[in-house]
Amino acid sequence: MVLRSSLISAAALCFAFGAFAQAPAKVGVISVQGAIVGTKDGQKASEQLQAKFAPKKKDLDGRNAEITQLEDQLRKGGNLMAEDKRTQLERDIDEKKRRLQRDAQDAEEEFTGEQQKTLGGLGQRMMAVIEKYAKDNGYSMILDVSNPNTPVLYASSGIDITQDIVALYDKTSTNGGPATAPAPGATAAPKPATPGGSAANTLPAAGSR
Repeated sequence: MVLRSSLISAAALCFAFGAFAQAPAKVGVISVQGAIVGTKDGQKASEQLQAKFAPKKKDLDGRNAEITQLEDQLRKGGNLMAEDKRTQLERDIDEKKRRLQRDAQDAEEEFTGEQQKTLGGLGQRMMAVIEKYAKDNGYSMILDVSNPNTPVLYASSGIDITQDIVALYDKTSTNGGPATAPAPGATAAPKPATPGGSAANTLPAAGSR
């Protein structure tokens, strides 16, 4: 009797293990940064950020062009100049380069700070959409492949949900936030993600010449 009970228990355990093996955990991947900048809110925020820093970029570009012009002047006519004038021009160029490099670095840091603040706010709303999507579609785990700390060496495009999340965010977003939760099974099949990351920084690399 004890032997029969043990056999039944073993058989039940094998059945449970077999059922688990046939139903593996559902895993998806997403580029959260790419998803954020791919949404309408993300694109609008990026455009506003670029517009805000456009005057600073124009100023830095103009100063960089001025340095280039002075360098060309020194290269083409430096040998014909009096030594004191050539020395003064060289000093002027070096000083302008140092100031430009310092101002460009400050602008870069300010731009990056504003960018992170903007993306952070959108990211919180994005996470609500991702969580709801995962629950409604039976995902056990979703990995962020845009995070350098996520150890993903390879992922099939078939499990990438980035574009689904972008579409779902735009569909459920009203006035900068998710308005309604997605209905189960309402999303399309995962598609390959559009390569992306944080919004592009267009401030010039000053003093690179």
